[in-house]
Amino acid sequence: MFQRRRLVPTWIDGDRSGPGSRSSSRWVIGLLSLALIAANGCQPGERTQFVDIGTAPPGGAFFPVGTAIADVLNEHKTESGWRVQAKGSRGSMENIRRLASGEFQLGMSNAAISYFALKGEAGWDKAYEVRTVVTMAPNIALFLAKSESGIKQFADLKGKRVVIGPEGAGFEMFVRPIMEEHGLAWNDVTVLNAEQSRAVDMLSDGAADAVFLGGAVPTASIQQACNNMDVVFIPYDLGARQRLADKYPFFELATIPQFTDRNGQQEPTYRGMTGDFLGLDVGRMHVITSAKVNSDLIYEITKTIWEQREKIAERHPAGRAINDRNAARMTGVPFHPGAQRFYEEIGIWPTGN
Repeated sequence: MFQRRRLVPTWIDGDRSGPGSRSSSRWVIGLLSLALIAANGCQPGERTQFVDIGTAPPGGAFFPVGTAIADVLNEHKTESGWRVQAKGSRGSMENIRRLASGEFQLGMSNAAISYFALKGEAGWDKAYEVRTVVTMAPNIALFLAKSESGIKQFADLKGKRVVIGPEGAGFEMFVRPIMEEHGLAWNDVTVLNAEQSRAVDMLSDGAADAVFLGGAVPTASIQQACNNMDVVFIPYDLGARQRLADKYPFFELATIPQFTDRNGQQEPTYRGMTGDFLGLDVGRMHVITSAKVNSDLIYEITKTIWEQREKIAERHPAGRAINDRNAARMTGVPFHPGAQRFYEEIGIWPTGN
């Protein structure tokens, strides 16, 4: 007589490779591993390295530049098989702290803030082992006031309301030395905090008497101020300017040209500027890391940033500063050994570093 047989998977009917067996567990784990490999875009045997780069709030340069670097690194990943993610933060100070805790592996920072973090000075709670990966664009800054305010020089700022930057961003680390070198104590002014675009609004509506603005030239916030009102560019005392550059490794003499070449035509850099302005680079933008991060990883990241610098520049103009004059420039913070090794190999490591 014909007997009906149960049609069941062999692993249910006695095959010891079914669920609960060792071989079955290996089979399931294998499928999960292949799924993860497919999701990460890696080949079997590769190990993904997750890299977070701290940036800053949207509105400044750090956020788009950090995002551009992350995107380009992801598009040109090496055998390291990294996955890089740009993370918003409050800026340099938070990035440095989160590098120290291991939450970030890279961070955008102002060289002046990194310098004082390294030394554990100017309000830092301790010394932080920050290291430079690549030096980028200068941050050329100045003080602006309305022409009608009567403010003509630094001494006129005494007793005035001055916006120096976002709260918690650490701008006082380079603004305070500038003021002191011009004979002003920190408490001689009423310090206000705001991001740059908001600072321009405060100057316009009278909530502030002067503002400290800067970035790559031309800086959008300075253009905004010059286009919306008549302003005075408060001049640096030439002696104080030189002393600052001599005293601190992150300060550099810088000139804002009256005219800028745009699309082959000379146009005013800022409306109302009547001549070249002798300014200051108050701390270059740079990419930093912790001294504890793996040297081979930083070598590969530095190499990729350098080789794909044009791709970064396509996403943000600050990428044009990644060149043989700037990338290995010392700003008072030592370079990570992995970055230094790469710059030595391509012959741009300065002998004085």
